[in-house]
Amino acid sequence: MPRNATSKGSSKTSKSSPRVSSKGSSTDALHVLAEDHKKVLDMFEEFEEIKNDPDEEAKQLLIETACAELTIHAQVEEEIFYPAAREVIEEMDLLDEAEVEHASARQLITELAAMEPDDDLYDAKFTVLGEYVKHHIQEEEKELFPKLKKAEIDLDELGEEIRQRKLELREELGVPTDDLDVEEDEDSSATGKSHRNIH
Repeated sequence: MPRNATSKGSSKTSKSSPRVSSKGSSTDALHVLAEDHKKVLDMFEEFEEIKNDPDEEAKQLLIETACAELTIHAQVEEEIFYPAAREVIEEMDLLDEAEVEHASARQLITELAAMEPDDDLYDAKFTVLGEYVKHHIQEEEKELFPKLKKAEIDLDELGEEIRQRKLELREELGVPTDDLDVEEDEDSSATGKSHRNIH
């Protein structure tokens, strides 16, 4: 859950220098999160193609992979992205709703983890999870992301923190590392970027 314990006003005044918005960089936070969105949307599409196949193992692997990706994505948003957004935008309702949507998705993910592919409602729960996720992504990308592009926030620095945390969570959860995250992490190490905490 968010670590934002201070009010929006006090957070802004405590900064010694304003955050600078980076527009359209492939390393910025919005790009990193949008890539996650695309990845899971592709998985939901793939599920629609294979859900009636007799290969239950392939379906289960796809669902487990999608749920792991969603768990990591939701955690970095809650720990890093949403608290940073709360410091620079006025619309708290968008962020509050996003966190409620995460809780609903997390409940379905927990239920799916306790099920087998031939259980009643297994496919239905994953389909509904996909509907929740699609709605959530649409709101974030069409409403929240544009507000952050206009805000005084260093999206590249925020993106770096998100990438680092994703790598840590993948290791903690035993989820194979995403090739894109590893390449970007190696690139940032090569250019001497340091991991900076912006909270």
